[in-house]
Amino acid sequence: MNVHEYQGKQILKKYGVVVPNGHVAFTPDEAVQAAERLGGNLWVVKAQIHAGGRGKAGGVKLARSLEEVREHAADLLGKVLVTHQTGPEGKEVKRLLIEEGLPIEKEYYVGVVIDRSTGRIVMMASEEGGTEIEEVAAKTPEKIFKEVIDPAVGMMPFQARRLAYNINIPQDKVNQAVKFMLGLYSAFVDNDCALAEINPLITTTDGRVMALDAKLNFDSNALFRHKDILEMRDLDEEDPKEIEASKYDLNYIALDGNIGCMVNGAGLAMATMDIIKHYNGEPANFLDVGGGATTEKVTEAFKIILSDQNVKGIFVNIFGGIMKCDVIANGIVEAAKQVELDRPLVVRLEGTNVELGKKILKESGLKIVAADSMADGAQKIVELVKESA
Repeated sequence: MNVHEYQGKQILKKYGVVVPNGHVAFTPDEAVQAAERLGGNLWVVKAQIHAGGRGKAGGVKLARSLEEVREHAADLLGKVLVTHQTGPEGKEVKRLLIEEGLPIEKEYYVGVVIDRSTGRIVMMASEEGGTEIEEVAAKTPEKIFKEVIDPAVGMMPFQARRLAYNINIPQDKVNQAVKFMLGLYSAFVDNDCALAEINPLITTTDGRVMALDAKLNFDSNALFRHKDILEMRDLDEEDPKEIEASKYDLNYIALDGNIGCMVNGAGLAMATMDIIKHYNGEPANFLDVGGGATTEKVTEAFKIILSDQNVKGIFVNIFGGIMKCDVIANGIVEAAKQVELDRPLVVRLEGTNVELGKKILKESGLKIVAADSMADGAQKIVELVKESA
């Protein structure tokens, strides 16, 4: 789960991570009031969407008067920002962060992630702040420094100090940077983050080390431990189909193709999408009904897939281990009747109660194409979609 920048900064402040003073605003009037409360003569008006690259897309503006704050707020609210992370459809700006202007000296990058190869948390840092870390990694990988953290003892001060020296934090600000990094690590662990990225971390001419921007992502599987974070969820930033799927404990991710996929298990989902592409088809989604799906759950999964107007055909690929094939079959039949299925449907069932599942589908009276294998099913749905185009 993602949160907005201002929400991430609220969390980080609890751990001693220094952030600029700022207030969220939903209208131009609220933006002006926020600037007045902050005082000074320089403010930053920042669009709040769940995507990076806002600055390049015109989503971050400097204001040197209250009138400029109002103008920028009016211009950004309701605007659709298109960045390299939003896709061509972009995201509508519905809230703003109004922050104090700061005397920036230098920009850096600090991020915390989980390294799957070692199974440990890693803190990365670079003196190339303000740009995408992927770009730095591709062009100047020697400028990225890493510290692998032992889970038994957590991040040690000497590791933070080594990172600070490696990225050339000024000597008089190293202690602040160490405190900053240790706080960031604690925030990551305590809140079950999947990513904590500060880009840029800045030093200021008046001697401070601060998080100018903050991006926090959280492990959705751990949100039951963090009701306060779950309350920060902004449904306006999520795909309506993904929101509906989460109500039924379904894993759904929308894609750009035209073949809907319903499977059980993430690995099978990936293999299914791969084999559809192998036969020159394009998956429209990743939908995993999980191992303990009920008929109701499968029915809702079917409805969610069909709610996407880009879906021209559906491939159901189920391996029944914990999941029973007859449950899937009943769900498919029930859903097809409820939504009056008018698109090609190919079903491949294998595993527990497979014969019963096939019998249910066969006797349903519906136009369901049976497949003998995953490859056979993928080939059939791709051909059927092409024929119906």
